[in-house]
Amino acid sequence: MTQMLAEVETPWQRFVRNYFNSKIATIGFVLLALVLLAAIFAPVLSPQNPYDLAKLDVMDSRLEPGKTSIDGSVTYMLGTDDQGRDMLSAILYGIRISVMVGVASTVIALSLGLILGLLAGYTGGRTEAFIMRVADIQLSFPPILIALILLALTGRGVDKIIIALVTVQWAYYARTTRSAALVERKKEYIEAATALGLSPLRIMFRHLLPNCLPPLIVIAALQVASAISLEATLSFLGLGLPITEPSLGLLIANGFQYLLSGKYWISVFPGIALLLTVVTINLVADQLRDVLTPRLQTQ
Repeated sequence: MTQMLAEVETPWQRFVRNYFNSKIATIGFVLLALVLLAAIFAPVLSPQNPYDLAKLDVMDSRLEPGKTSIDGSVTYMLGTDDQGRDMLSAILYGIRISVMVGVASTVIALSLGLILGLLAGYTGGRTEAFIMRVADIQLSFPPILIALILLALTGRGVDKIIIALVTVQWAYYARTTRSAALVERKKEYIEAATALGLSPLRIMFRHLLPNCLPPLIVIAALQVASAISLEATLSFLGLGLPITEPSLGLLIANGFQYLLSGKYWISVFPGIALLLTVVTINLVADQLRDVLTPRLQTQ
């Protein structure tokens, strides 16, 4: 009887059941909500705009957590960096940039990979061979190497880093979509749609697409965390975002040289924020996997 109820259970019902029965899922979604709130309302939540030069004072540089400013008007709960910026404010703004870059690059890469994967899986022939060979070549290189080359050629900037991340991500979605489309293409409902004379575009996007989406959503959730980590790595190496558009990776890099002198907070606190962001997204991605692809759950 329980098995019969599980078979008719909708994804939303499965989501609610897993959410309330799993402490890890609850923690993950609560933390994700906090991260998203911090990213969206960073200008409101931040004690100061850490990148407004008129509000910075170099005399407040490298103050320890809990110290007040020189004039005693501001208490820096997480200290300040080498330029006198409030670390709490800088971290909130950094989370905003990191999450925006991760989500934007994942959405664009998902859209591109989905279209190319559907085209390859449905049409077959030379189109499929060409798209898959390009994807194979791209996947044969480490993602960070491709991103480094692209950023070295194009320079730094939010748009540049998003293009680089899209380039290293799209092939994952294309291969997954193509595999799912190959399976679905041989089923009766696709043959019936073809026999009715429906256009290839309508078949691909109205009939194939809904059945290819569940695994792609899970991959996309994981890739958001991967994109944030990769962007942080590139920014740490000095090839990601410019100093005027700081992410968590750039904040970590700014304080790295002060670690040995005891100014740990300049790098450690942004590092903790990056770790929590990535771990939180991965926890939610695991929950989405259980909801959207229940066959993959551990019995």
